[in-house]
Amino acid sequence: MTERSTLPVAVLASGRGSNLQALIRARDAGLPIDLRLVASDRAEAPALRHAEAAGIATLALDPAGYATRRDYDLELFRRVAESGAELLVLAGFMRILDADAVNPWRGRMINVHPSLLPKYRGLHTHRRALEAGDAEHGASVHFVSPELDGGPVIAQARIDVRPDDTETTLAERLLPLEHRLLPAAVALIASGRLHLGERGIVFDDVPLTSPLRLEDACLKPA
Repeated sequence: MTERSTLPVAVLASGRGSNLQALIRARDAGLPIDLRLVASDRAEAPALRHAEAAGIATLALDPAGYATRRDYDLELFRRVAESGAELLVLAGFMRILDADAVNPWRGRMINVHPSLLPKYRGLHTHRRALEAGDAEHGASVHFVSPELDGGPVIAQARIDVRPDDTETTLAERLLPLEHRLLPAAVALIASGRLHLGERGIVFDDVPLTSPLRLEDACLKPA
């Protein structure tokens, strides 16, 4: 991807679409992206309704209509490519993706995940952090690889775990930070400052040796 006035973006979401809404708000506030498509594996996903309300093209593609996960994923990604998107954002897309679909998008697909990766890949991250007695929890934005919640981590947001926290309170306190973290990471990609090279993430022409943090100046709005 090269720097341009606006970066064409597609979003995949399975649920309520709160991170999609964060991207829409950021776009409306000046984030240089063109939201070309929001696609979902669930026709009833609220994310699709948010996209429609914002004038963004939508696609609901039912996995039940395909013989294999690979067939579904390849068709979904073909439709995404037809939108002209150059960056694909997974924002609560609750499916494991086939490697044949993922690999052509290397360096052009990111995911937001509610844990401090590589901890707690998969589901129930807040519960697992509490059960482990972690003092700190958080969210990560990472480039997507065929490995579940794998791929190099771009940036993270962290919160302290309180003695009285539950899964619900932990999720509620973390979500607003996710809503800041994802647009901030997209902004770095859209500006051309950050990309995935052959040996890892490159930020301002220097290899990134550890994830950026939400409090870093480069992740704060101008």
